Amino acid sequence: MPWLSWAQKSTQPIGTLPPQATLQQCIEFALNNQPAVRQARLNEQIGERNIRIGLSYWLPQINGTGIYTRNIQLPTSVLPNFTDPSAGQQIIRIGLKNTSTVGVGATQLLFNNDVLLAARSVRATRLNYAQTTALNKIDVVTNVSKAFYDILLTQEQLRILLEDIQRQERQVKDARAQYEQGIVDKTDFLRAEISVKNAYAQRRTVSTSMSGKYATLKQLMGLAPENPLNLTYDTLQMVKETALDTTQRLAYEKRVEIQQLQTQKQLQRFQIDYYRFGFLPSLSGFYNYNRVYQNNNFSDLYSRAFPNQNAGLQLALPIFTGTRRLQNLKIAELQDDQLDLSLFDTRNQINTEFEQTMGTYKGALNELAVVQQNVADAKEVYRILNLQYREGIRTFLDVIIAETDLRTAQLNYYNALFSVLSSKLDVERALGNITFNQ
Repeated sequence: MPWLSWAQKSTQPIGTLPPQATLQQCIEFALNNQPAVRQARLNEQIGERNIRIGLSYWLPQINGTGIYTRNIQLPTSVLPNFTDPSAGQQIIRIGLKNTSTVGVGATQLLFNNDVLLAARSVRATRLNYAQTTALNKIDVVTNVSKAFYDILLTQEQLRILLEDIQRQERQVKDARAQYEQGIVDKTDFLRAEISVKNAYAQRRTVSTSMSGKYATLKQLMGLAPENPLNLTYDTLQMVKETALDTTQRLAYEKRVEIQQLQTQKQLQRFQIDYYRFGFLPSLSGFYNYNRVYQNNNFSDLYSRAFPNQNAGLQLALPIFTGTRRLQNLKIAELQDDQLDLSLFDTRNQINTEFEQTMGTYKGALNELAVVQQNVADAKEVYRILNLQYREGIRTFLDVIIAETDLRTAQLNYYNALFSVLSSKLDVERALGNITFNQ
C-alpha cells in the first residue's frame, strides 16, 4: 500500500555529504539528521496537533445518532378514569413494538474557561517547543565542531609523527654509516633505532584512536556507521578563527535557557488565571433534530415519521467544588515561585559558565602564542644541532633531545590550537551567540 511505504521514510537521512566535507557541511548535515534534533521537531509537530485539539472545542460539535428498539413488553402507565371515576384507575400500555430514532445534534461553545486557556497559551506553547529545538541545535553545533576539531588535531599529530619518523630514519642511516666507518661508537646507532621505534609506537597509538573519533563524529551528526566520512580543512583558516572579541558583555536574555524559562513563566501565569477565574460559568448553545419512527410491523417501521426538534442555551455554573479550585490556584502560584528561583539560579550558572569559559579561552590563547614561538625556536635549535653533529661538534644525544623537543613543541602547538577553538565555542555558547530562529 502506498501509505505504508510513505510512513517508513522518516528515518532516512536528509541531504548528503560531499566526498570531502567541511565543518560547515558537517554541521548542516547534523542539524537535519541528528536524532535529538529530529525528535525535537517531531515534538513540535505533536505539540501543534495538541494545540489544534484544544482549539477545536471552539468549533461546532455535530453528532448523528441512530437507534432501533424492539419493545418486547410495552411499558405500562396508570391513568385516572375521567369518564367514570368510580370505576377506578385505567392501566394502559403505551407505545408500539418497533421504535427507531434518527437524529442529529449540534452544540456551539460560547464560553468556557478550559478552551479560553487553550486559546491564550497557543503562541507561548509553540514558542516553548521551538526553544527546545533551538537548544538541541546549539548542542549539535558545539559538539559536532569539537568532534571535528578533535579529528583534525589527531590527523595533525599523525602528520607530525610521520615527519618525525622520516627525520629519525635518516638519522638511523647516518648513524649506521658513521658507525660502520668507525667515526662513532655503537651507542649513537642504537639510540637512533630506539628513538625511531618509540616514534613508530606513538604514531600507532594515535592512529588506533582515529576510528573511535570518527565514530563519535558520525553519531553526533546522525550519520550511519557504514557511511563513509572524509573531512577537509584549512589549518590557516582554523588559526584565523581563533580570534574572539573578549570585550563582549554577557547578556542573559540572549541565552535560550533564560528565554525558555520566561516562556514557561508566561504559560504558568495563564495557568494561574485559569484557576483564578475557574468560578466563571460555561455557556453553550445547542440544537437537536430527531425523526422518530414507530410501528408494530417491522416492515412498515419507516413508513411514517414523527419529527421533533429543539434549540436552546445551556449555562453551567460551578457553585461549590470543595475548595479544589483554590488549592489548585495556590499550587500554580507556588510553581510560579519555583520558576522565579530557577531563573535566578540559571542566571548565576550562566555567569559562572561565562567567567570560566572566558578565562579558559584567554589562557589557551596565551598558551598558543607561547608554543607557536616554541615551535620556531625548536626548529632552529634542531637545525643547528644537526649541522653541528654532522661536523662532529655535538653528540648524537644532543640531536635526539633537540628532535624530541621539536616534536613535543609541534604536538603542543596543535593541542593548544584545539584548546583555543574548543574554548572559543564554549564562550560563544555562554554569550548566547549561537542562535537559531524560533
